[in-house]
Amino acid sequence: MEIAFNPVRPDADTLVFALPKGSVDALPVAAAATLAAGAAANRFAGDAGTSFESFVEEGGKVVRVLLIGTGSGGESDYERAGAALTAKLLTSGAAHAAVEFPGGASGEDAARLALGALLRGWRIDTYRTRQPEKAKPTLAKITIVSADGADLWERQSAVAGGVAFTRELVSEPANILYPESFVERCRPLEELGIRITVLDKAAMAELGMGALLGVAQGSAREPRLIAMEWDGTGGAQDKPVVFVGKGVTFDTGGISLKPGPGMEDMKWDMGGAGAVAGAMKALALRKAKARVVGICGLVENMPDGNAQRPGDIVTSMSGQTIEVLNTDAEGRLVLCDAITWAQKTYAPEIIVDLATLTGAMIVSLGNEYAGIFSNDDGLADDLIAAGKAAGDPLWRFPLSDAYNKLIDSPIADMKNIGPRFAGSITAAQFIKRFVDDGVKWAHLDIAGMVWADKPGATWDKGATGYGVRLLDRFIADKFEV
Repeated sequence: MEIAFNPVRPDADTLVFALPKGSVDALPVAAAATLAAGAAANRFAGDAGTSFESFVEEGGKVVRVLLIGTGSGGESDYERAGAALTAKLLTSGAAHAAVEFPGGASGEDAARLALGALLRGWRIDTYRTRQPEKAKPTLAKITIVSADGADLWERQSAVAGGVAFTRELVSEPANILYPESFVERCRPLEELGIRITVLDKAAMAELGMGALLGVAQGSAREPRLIAMEWDGTGGAQDKPVVFVGKGVTFDTGGISLKPGPGMEDMKWDMGGAGAVAGAMKALALRKAKARVVGICGLVENMPDGNAQRPGDIVTSMSGQTIEVLNTDAEGRLVLCDAITWAQKTYAPEIIVDLATLTGAMIVSLGNEYAGIFSNDDGLADDLIAAGKAAGDPLWRFPLSDAYNKLIDSPIADMKNIGPRFAGSITAAQFIKRFVDDGVKWAHLDIAGMVWADKPGATWDKGATGYGVRLLDRFIADKFEV
């Protein structure tokens, strides 16, 4: 779908009027009074994301008119308005919608509405060979009638591009997206100026990544580790910010096999890696003035005759040994080696990891917040603020020695699971053991956020793209000021 900005109303088949709450009047069409009366009869009052649709005769022809509420005018209100526009018109038969702001709007407001519209329009039809005509998208273009906002839209569209990339990766089935093909999907990022480094199985074995390789050993698909480096500072930023993503492209649970019902959802167990890749694309598209490295540990967790067994002991790249009590607690095994490699390779001062790590997080927070754990209060506060501003909310959980001792092993340095309770916390405590002294670190458990069973504010059912906007906003707020 194309988004354009034009100060003059184009010849469009649909007119959209974005209206603040309580201002459903003075509409710039001949049938303004009739529209206002119809809106009132349908209890449309301009609340954010609400809509009222009608048809009027305008300029000698009948056109569709859509009133969209922008509420109190907050950032999220305009995004919700844009999303509601697309949700209403995407398969309606409308092809070109022109959006006006009768009550006025800033360029930033207009760009945010456009962002919401574009995000809500994403869908994956790759594998549909039979689709009813009325279910096919028709909305091809949205023109924002505004003299301002085009420059701001360039940045927003870059972020939308990153979100779309993440949604694509998360949506693909595991027979299409696996460690090697994930890497190939990321190769075009080199054309944007991102430097890509890839480690294969042999290279990881030489480095001693026994934890990551242990997860992968039951699969016919070989593991990979990919690093994507963007430097928009021309070398001025000495140490990069590092993002690390869990990339389990399919998770059966291994020998600790998951129940069959719902296992198909485990194609999105690489949602952390997907978010990291999408964030890197967004940063490169908008030419962010920061140095950032995105690292994804990519494996498939399968239960063949060579698979890792409960009770096995593996040696991580850090030299620490791990007793694997449950092969379905595999994400932390991938992350620990990826984080160790990141520290040895880039010597960062800040590491943020993202992972669909624990079902316990969904029990705790449902699908409304992701959890954040951190060894630094300032970093945690910055990420929470970025998430709130970007619409990717976070809720902080504790870390302490009381939880840490729950993962001590009697025969190795640690075990990969703790007792039944506090599962998300003991998982974070596990990862923390691999973070070097002096490194500011945050762990984001996004298990409940990467996939939605029902439409949300700016997404349809399916992949949400969670994490991209959060990471982009964090970099913009703290490293590009």
